Amino acid sequence: MKRTPMTLRGAERLRAELKQLKSEARPNVIKAIAEARAHGDLSENAEYHAAREQQSFIEGRINDIENRLSNSEVIDVTRLTASGRVVFGATIELEDQDAGNKVVYQLVGDDEANIKQGLLSVNSPIARALIAKSEGDIVDVTTPGGTHSYEIVSVKYL
Repeated sequence: MKRTPMTLRGAERLRAELKQLKSEARPNVIKAIAEARAHGDLSENAEYHAAREQQSFIEGRINDIENRLSNSEVIDVTRLTASGRVVFGATIELEDQDAGNKVVYQLVGDDEANIKQGLLSVNSPIARALIAKSEGDIVDVTTPGGTHSYEIVSVKYL
């Protein structure tokens, strides 16, 4: 099975969520189920059914996080020696050659991607066009919105 790349920061975020779910959310929902059970007839007990639904969600999320972590290859970006080349985990500043505006993205795994936070999936069209390029290169990226030219202003490994 192919391991999924993940940044150290992404793995730490998932581990923190997993810890919170196991140490707080799971015990709270178990307590809510016990309290709802104490109220008697479960067939018409909305609190019981809501708590069971919440428990199902929590257990599903715990399984999802555990699977993601076990199938991931965690990469510490700060230890990369790619000498200015764009690789997984790098933070890249780009300048749009047409509009002149600058954007900053970090290339991350699919599970971590969030364009609003500047976290770009390594499998996105932009990232695939940037991989192995260096500072100063001009890259043409074909997206659903058309073709854009970007200059790689800087590449950092934060």
